[in-house]
Amino acid sequence: MAIRRTTTALAASFALAILVLLPASARAGTYHVYSCRMPNGQAAPADGWVGSVAGTYVYAEDTCPSGGALVAGLGDQPVRSANSDFATWAFGTPSGTSVAAATLWRAGDADGGGAVNAEYQLWFSAPVNSSAAASTFGWCVGGLECPSGVGVQGEPLAQANLLTVPAPNLGQHIYFNASCLGEATYKCPAGQGDANGYAAVVYLYAADLTLEQREGPRVSAVSGELTTAPAIRGQSDVAFDATDAGSGVYEAVFSVDGQTVQRTVVDSNGGRCHDVGQTSDGTPAFLYVQPCGASASADVPFDSTTVANGPHHLLVDVIDGAGNAAPVLDRTVTIANPPPPGVPGPPNGSNASTQASMSVRWSATRRATLLGAYGHRQIVTGRVTGPGGTPVVGAAIDARARAAYVGASAVAMPSPHTDSAGRFSVRLPRGASSRTLDFAYRAHLGDALPVVTRTLQLRVRAGVVLRVSPRTASVGSTIFFRGRLLGGPIPRGGKQLVLEARSPGSAWIEFKVVHTDARGRYRSSYRFKFPGPADYSFRARSEAESDYPYAPGASNVVHVHER
Repeated sequence: MAIRRTTTALAASFALAILVLLPASARAGTYHVYSCRMPNGQAAPADGWVGSVAGTYVYAEDTCPSGGALVAGLGDQPVRSANSDFATWAFGTPSGTSVAAATLWRAGDADGGGAVNAEYQLWFSAPVNSSAAASTFGWCVGGLECPSGVGVQGEPLAQANLLTVPAPNLGQHIYFNASCLGEATYKCPAGQGDANGYAAVVYLYAADLTLEQREGPRVSAVSGELTTAPAIRGQSDVAFDATDAGSGVYEAVFSVDGQTVQRTVVDSNGGRCHDVGQTSDGTPAFLYVQPCGASASADVPFDSTTVANGPHHLLVDVIDGAGNAAPVLDRTVTIANPPPPGVPGPPNGSNASTQASMSVRWSATRRATLLGAYGHRQIVTGRVTGPGGTPVVGAAIDARARAAYVGASAVAMPSPHTDSAGRFSVRLPRGASSRTLDFAYRAHLGDALPVVTRTLQLRVRAGVVLRVSPRTASVGSTIFFRGRLLGGPIPRGGKQLVLEARSPGSAWIEFKVVHTDARGRYRSSYRFKFPGPADYSFRARSEAESDYPYAPGASNVVHVHER
């Protein structure tokens, strides 16, 4: 029984989709996948295609690696019952993607013909594998009714072999089949076929599949010098973790002041994550449906020597194979590469001067050393002026901090810039430890030596939390202490704390020494030995130690009544 349907064969090129590189939330990205053969005729794998057969002398063969085709064929030897013998190839997209456009290069025939109510047929279908008219295109019945033509066998990229998947058929799957179809119990003839011995056969020589992906990558754990360094010289890195469930994590893209200056493949995925090009729309093309890794931990270097010295807006995105982007870093950085010998770099600010002066102070005191409580935010203010008090405007100030424990290294802080009055300020985080702060002004960006430097000291009392339960006790009963030492880093093996007690009007008396764990937590207990009534106050105290960057500090006071 013949299948009634109509279709039009449309000539098409390999490049069918247009990609605009935007964040994944704004518009879906696309990428090409070449199957079996690339536009230049070079052999390609047939990734994403799966063959299956039912019956005898039925073939689903992949000869693409040797420059052949995906073959679905029924040999012309046996007598076949209708609807029992099939050779099928099925293409499926990765999770989160779908086919946005597809062009196929194919040829075939159904020269086995037909008998009463049973005919050899070939057909393409999508997005479901059905011979119903709504799903099929590019079909041929009994070697006689072939509205889309049968193509030219042996000439893979011939114009006559072009077949475009109609827009209504686009989805997540594409199929092509060779079969004997008709009414149940009727037979297709035997011994009739083409010169290759096929009663029905399809050769898929090439496919250009444009896959669409709506969800983009996700980024976490961003770190590296590029995230915090106030001034960048030479190679500087940004590290991050990224995941992508569709085409995979592809490139880190660096843009400076709106212009792309560097693209780096995050992980080649064994060579699969490689754009083979040959598209006319600028979108990437791959040989695998999921070309890049679903996850990556990257540490990507950035070559700052390609950018002029001075302040710049730096944007780093990670993109997947479809071009969907997720931000990794968005900040203003100062490029300060040393100029060639004997050539000064750009002036560091308007009115920059080698005779500039700089004042730096705490907002809370005029002393160079500030003693503060844990968790209080401290602010540094400063000003840079040239001769005669002229403000130096827009200057980058180098700021570095060294925590107050043995072996600590100086760490660059975000670089403040002077305002129109030459003033700048730095707000330290609330959990900042005791530290030394160094500030420097250079007359030219990239100068090896600063014109002027200033130093401040911050001493922070240790923060300790104490809880006691119960708050009422009697002789012979036990109370329990628990709490936490705030701030870090906590010394390896924990930090020593002293538990102290006093009665009203008396001095604090040490009664027990405890140690925290690696997270600063501690526990202890005390059993009352003498009868009350009496009132007691308790606290936990942290003393200074060389490997803990805080000044001595005490916890909150907790009152307990003994009956």
